[in-house]
Amino acid sequence: MAIPRQLPNAITIARIPLAVVFFIVLLWGGTYGSDDVVVRWIAGALFIFAISTDWVDGYLARKYEIVSDFGKLWDPIADKLLTGAGFIGLAILTEWPWWVVIIILIREWGITIHRFIVASNHIVAAAWMGKVKTALQGVALGWCLLPLHQVIGMDIWVGVGVVLMYATLVITVASGIDYVISQVRGSRAGRL
Repeated sequence: MAIPRQLPNAITIARIPLAVVFFIVLLWGGTYGSDDVVVRWIAGALFIFAISTDWVDGYLARKYEIVSDFGKLWDPIADKLLTGAGFIGLAILTEWPWWVVIIILIREWGITIHRFIVASNHIVAAAWMGKVKTALQGVALGWCLLPLHQVIGMDIWVGVGVVLMYATLVITVASGIDYVISQVRGSRAGRL
């Protein structure tokens, strides 16, 4: 069965408005007079659905051999908008410390800006460590966004959430360092 060549890119682009809707629902449920747990479940489900589309668009592009430069550039940007919305939302709700979120966002947006700067020369696709980082960010954010404390107890929910938060911070910084080293090596090799 053939699929439309632009389907993976359309899925990638759909993640951008999903990020905005998710962010609005998250804040509405947590800060604007509606501490309704149902709204939090909706926000968490929206995030999990949206982050799952990252796997779907990549799978379709590889399976049907329709990987594009557009997808290589915009897929990580859509991911960063979505995860950034989650990190900022949790910081606004005082569920993640701002210092952790700021470090993560500096890494994320610094690399995104670099990708745009070099896009006219070459497209920088996500490396394996960047993919692991995005997966761990998705798991950590999903865990913290869903009100699982009602099901498994507050101590376990918070404890696992803290471990996931710091693991996310470490892999995010490590993948950023790996990205910088790879780019420096690549530019040196290009000059030889």
